[in-house]
Amino acid sequence: MAKKKPDPFFIGWAKKPPKSLQGFLFLISAVLVGAAAGVALGIGSSVPDPGDARFAWGAGYQTFTGYVDAKPYPLLRLPAGEDGRDKPHAMLISGIGKRGMQQLAGPLDGQPVDAGGILLKRGDLDMLQVGGKVSLRAAENPVPNFTPAPAEHLGKWRLTGEICDGKCYNGAMRPGVGLAHKACANLCIIGGIPPVFVTTTPLLGSEFFLLADENGEPLSSEVEDWVALLISLEGEVERRDDLMIFKVNLDSAKQL
Repeated sequence: MAKKKPDPFFIGWAKKPPKSLQGFLFLISAVLVGAAAGVALGIGSSVPDPGDARFAWGAGYQTFTGYVDAKPYPLLRLPAGEDGRDKPHAMLISGIGKRGMQQLAGPLDGQPVDAGGILLKRGDLDMLQVGGKVSLRAAENPVPNFTPAPAEHLGKWRLTGEICDGKCYNGAMRPGVGLAHKACANLCIIGGIPPVFVTTTPLLGSEFFLLADENGEPLSSEVEDWVALLISLEGEVERRDDLMIFKVNLDSAKQL
């Protein structure tokens, strides 16, 4: 009678598993590693792209001389050449943290100013986080022969997109969009940070719009209900230099 072979038995402290189990264990290990890689790839590909928004720390502290518009939210109107551009440029400005610049910009509305701080950039959209030595003050040496151009009215539009706060979207947070960012965005807007409308389809080459109410004033607190959602909005579009301003009636908002 042939002697029966003993059943293979895995011993945890053995250097190698039994030969009869090696193929099975290799197959199970390969399946588990492949499944883990697939799950990781799926999760990673589902995360929204945070884009190229960033603080321009590498450029260091910068100062600009231009004119300030206090409404609907503080803007810095720069002449051609002031920031290396060949055309006049309108730049959003904010305070440090979740604070707007209304208190400083209001008394200087329409006047030449010096502004110093750190830039945030996302594509053609810029924001200067004002602070430090210069902050925002009446210009010591105004730019000669420069007066900001009047606003250009571009008609009534219904646009689809998302309301974000202009600072996080510009790189203070990554990502600065979506429902996960809603609470932070609302705190920024409550603090006076300019809200921006980011469209799904560019209008005249621009997908960033500074928001205002129908009269060109800051939006009411009702905007908080519509932040970080895919919505459509209707309103008048005007252009100041290279910045679009979307003057909306929040009653026209529809969630998509």
